Amino acid sequence: MIETKIFDAVNKPSEFEKKELIKFLFEHLGQYGDSKLDIQKAIDYSIKETSSFGGFTMIIQDDVNIKGIVVINQTGMGGYIPENILVYIATHKNHRGEGLGKDLMAKAIAHAKGDIALHVEANNPAKHLYEKFGFTNPYLEMRLKK
Repeated sequence: MIETKIFDAVNKPSEFEKKELIKFLFEHLGQYGDSKLDIQKAIDYSIKETSSFGGFTMIIQDDVNIKGIVVINQTGMGGYIPENILVYIATHKNHRGEGLGKDLMAKAIAHAKGDIALHVEANNPAKHLYEKFGFTNPYLEMRLKK
């Protein structure tokens, strides 16, 4: 049976659970992921383990294994910048194509308060999933790294 669990500022993961979340995302995001430290920062932000606006980390799992994770951070803004940013979403590589990503995305959108932004590489196959949910690409992102 698949169940959904939400971690946030009130319902925080244990240290063991947090390590499992980081490990899962690092492994299953693959080439589209970040370092374990950056993944931890996003999760910590979502559960207010650091000074932040919060958000949530949602997992879907069966009795034994994590099947998918989404990390949403609140931006503290609204209107001109969406209230939320979807930082990570990943499904277990052995369970892709089963609709888990679609289910996880629907649950995350329903749980989030306000609009959601996300960054996606042009060649990421998940881009089609995001478009099916109504995400559009009205802007070109530019960054200055200092």
